[in-house]
Amino acid sequence: MGLRKLRRKLHQQRIAAQKRFRRQKNANRLAAPGVHSFILVLDNLKPAFNVGKIFRSADAFGAREIHLVGIDFFDPAPSMGSFKWVPARFHENFASVHHALRLRGYTLFSLEPRNDRPLHAHRLPPRSAFIFGHEEYGLSFDRQDYPDIQPLCIPQFGQVESLNVSNAATVVMWEFLRQHHLPSPSGAAP
Repeated sequence: MGLRKLRRKLHQQRIAAQKRFRRQKNANRLAAPGVHSFILVLDNLKPAFNVGKIFRSADAFGAREIHLVGIDFFDPAPSMGSFKWVPARFHENFASVHHALRLRGYTLFSLEPRNDRPLHAHRLPPRSAFIFGHEEYGLSFDRQDYPDIQPLCIPQFGQVESLNVSNAATVVMWEFLRQHHLPSPSGAAP
């Protein structure tokens, strides 16, 4: 395939993704909060694949809502329809989401691979908000400006520097539910 055809194909795919996004964003306005109290904050993630995948996992684990910082568009196709079900809150900058969540009594945690506070060893309060930074550049803000944010890491034992952000979000959601006595989907005791 020639370069010109490839560019045209990519442009058409982006237009189709934008149409899906607008349609599902309208439906998202009716989304009810998830059954659990935790919140995810996606800080300037790339719009291609991970955002949609995180919505899919957030739907599966009953996240209260997802806050998107600096993300005004993403391809909802990888969410398999979950973008319509998990409430999305859009913010231009991190200060906005930080202020909103602190007012609601949330404890904020950042996931940082080069940290020595393992996720599973920290007791997560019911009102936990987990911040995931850009896949390549990390957090968009200076950590020193937000001393109340507690850094955590997911222990890793191989050579890779960090997990894929959608996988990391899934691990964090599972750990939150594990700590809060993971209910069965039917509501019966496990």
